[in-house]
Amino acid sequence: MIRRVLAQHFLLDRGILHQIILAADLSKNDTVIEVGSGRGVVTRELVKKAGRVVAIEVDRELARSLSERLGHPPNLTVLEGDARTVDLDQTVCQADSFKVVGNLPYYAANPIIRRFLEAYTKPALMVVMVQKEVAEAMVAAPGKMRILSVGVQFYGVPRIVCIVPPGAFKPVPKVSSAVMRIDLLTQPSVQVDNVEQFFSLVQAGFIAPRKQLRNSLAMGLGLSSKVVDNLLESCHIVPQRRPETLTLEEWACLYRSRQDV
Repeated sequence: MIRRVLAQHFLLDRGILHQIILAADLSKNDTVIEVGSGRGVVTRELVKKAGRVVAIEVDRELARSLSERLGHPPNLTVLEGDARTVDLDQTVCQADSFKVVGNLPYYAANPIIRRFLEAYTKPALMVVMVQKEVAEAMVAAPGKMRILSVGVQFYGVPRIVCIVPPGAFKPVPKVSSAVMRIDLLTQPSVQVDNVEQFFSLVQAGFIAPRKQLRNSLAMGLGLSSKVVDNLLESCHIVPQRRPETLTLEEWACLYRSRQDV
């Protein structure tokens, strides 16, 4: 039975499945957390390739029937729960490192990705299915950056593995999807001493993304235009630029300059 209230779309395309497994670069030494195991199409391949698979499924009926459907593989653990709230430390206990693979529900993709990126124990890499527009935002270069772009690229190196047409799923969604691979960095891509304050600055800058950066920052930080102009000048950033044009290093420079005000 399909729980439409959960907006689940089950992958049918074997070619896309192959690309997901290939992108995850699996070995018997790997522990994999699978988010959204559904009917087990991807799970079946994961348990063949990885040493241990922990499948997180929010649908009670699908979670309870998954192991039986796959023939009770000994390296599979099924957790019924929401990946946005499940205890990650408990999930990956005894694992020196782990990978994340998942067909993420559109409504929860951003918070799930953010949760793994910001976790104390981070995955080595993530291979996830998301809406095409979300994938494009993750890999965006300066000129088309969004908060999501900054957030993902702060912690890792994202790339689009392939675009997935609606017909690859049942039921058929209304939009195209994409398989993303995010390789997590051992250290953030830019150096800041307080990550929370750094992202508060970025959020302030994007409070009015179509406005000039001077106006967005003044509005978001509650500062005068003169103070903001001084911040921008210290980083050699033209005040008329828009937030979507900034590089991560320019955001980091603004953060460091802000600490001196």
